[in-house]
Amino acid sequence: MRPDASKKIAKVTPKSGPNPVIIGAVIAVVVVLAVVVAIVIGNKSGSSSSAQTPPAGVVGGTGGGILVNPATAKPKAPTLDVYADFQCPICGRFEKEFGPSIVAMAKAGQVRYVAHMMSFLDLNLNNDSSKRATNAAACAADAGKYIEYFSAVFAGQPATEGAGYSDAQLTEFAKTAGITGPALTTWQKCTSSGQHNQYVADVETASGKAGVTGTPTVKLNGKDITKTLTTPESLVAAVKAATS
Repeated sequence: MRPDASKKIAKVTPKSGPNPVIIGAVIAVVVVLAVVVAIVIGNKSGSSSSAQTPPAGVVGGTGGGILVNPATAKPKAPTLDVYADFQCPICGRFEKEFGPSIVAMAKAGQVRYVAHMMSFLDLNLNNDSSKRATNAAACAADAGKYIEYFSAVFAGQPATEGAGYSDAQLTEFAKTAGITGPALTTWQKCTSSGQHNQYVADVETASGKAGVTGTPTVKLNGKDITKTLTTPESLVAAVKAATS
């Protein structure tokens, strides 16, 4: 609350100075303006908060990953956290080699597949494609098409690192993922407004706090197993060992 300035004004104001009534009126106007400003700021803050709601499927609090298979994951299935960046070439190769096995295990409920899409490469590559693609993927999660969109983006990853993704490409990925009709219109509004931009930033922060310093990073029940993964079969074997 703003402190009452009337006593300080009274001490420094000469007796022959301005009429106290006028001073009181000025203070009243200042107080009213402060209240109005507070209300306006509060309203803006409230509308911003509602516009920046997390996408569907987020687990682990603010900045958490998106649970790809909530409908199929078995209660005691181990958690597989995958950290990647849509502009990361190695992530693209990892998705091509390991993606089918991961998706198969997710659909069978053998893992709780949680995807954490990072965006640090924007700074390295001097563009904003990782952020835009990650926001677009989050919008796809709202449409129930996260993994389909995720796969489409990596399948369309440019051959030249840093070439980035155009808005038209991101839209084509949505169509490839099976987002059509009114759902596509909603997706387009979500992406064009940057509806999940705050979430994208929160994921980057949370990933750093989780000790992730590069992509791809794979954790199984919280343990980093990235360096042990030589083939898709090695990942399947690790999941089976964590299940028993």
